[in-house]
Amino acid sequence: MSIYIDASTRLLVQGLTGAQGRFHGLRNRASGTNLVAGVTPGKGGTDVEGVPIFDSVAQAVAATGANTSMVFVPPAFAADGILEAAAEPGIDLIVAITEGIPAHDEARVFNYLKQTSRVALIGPNCPGVISPGKCNVGITPHEITLPGSVGVVSRSGTLTYQAIHELTQRGIGQSTCVGIGGDPVPGTSFVDVLQRFQADPETAAVVMIGEIGGSAEEEAARFIRDHLTKPVVGYIAGVTAPAGKKMGHAGAIISGSSGTAQAKQAALREAGVTVVDDPTLLGEAVAKLL
Repeated sequence: MSIYIDASTRLLVQGLTGAQGRFHGLRNRASGTNLVAGVTPGKGGTDVEGVPIFDSVAQAVAATGANTSMVFVPPAFAADGILEAAAEPGIDLIVAITEGIPAHDEARVFNYLKQTSRVALIGPNCPGVISPGKCNVGITPHEITLPGSVGVVSRSGTLTYQAIHELTQRGIGQSTCVGIGGDPVPGTSFVDVLQRFQADPETAAVVMIGEIGGSAEEEAARFIRDHLTKPVVGYIAGVTAPAGKKMGHAGAIISGSSGTAQAKQAALREAGVTVVDDPTLLGEAVAKLL
């Protein structure tokens, strides 16, 4: 079993005719994902290597039965693209890869989705989600993955890849790997993903990667302490980051003692999480737990 996506996923890519959408959409297809459509206004009736292009999400869903959308729309228009997909009853998952979406646009999307509570949004500014051997919706290289029973959730894209690589190098497979993105207003939180991992009978353990800024990791720690029965290995990036300076992601900024790596590490340890100080130790720590 996997979370969010599986062999039944029927993917459409908003922006498939663009360079990045085409590159990653076709890579997803090559890895086994069922890519059924692309959406680019004004280019309906064309195709990208056999994948039909439609002018709207509604047209694409009606013609192909797509149930998942991956968004490669430029930042200024990405929020409208997400909302278009969210309004279509056939779509139940949106993965927004786009980086640099204005924060007020992200808040508008978040508030809309919170009211509807029907569509799950991964991202924005994320690597997406992959269930090895079943489906890949995003930019995570499937070549470094291995099917298995460890779930991975991370705010950092590159550290998602690092964690997957460390696990695979030790022969430890992954059930689903989710990059939730590092923007201040993500569509999906750590808790959202941890709830799904807890309910997934084929996920035996979890790797969680956080970073400085915000309170998402502390909220996750409380959920782990009170509800998660599976072992968790954690890593927090940004231990040496100076206060008040943005580091990498738009959400990775600390103020005083709020949002520091040390505070997040302490919260996770108090919740029973095995916290490592180096991401290269993630695989070793999981191996010991399993």
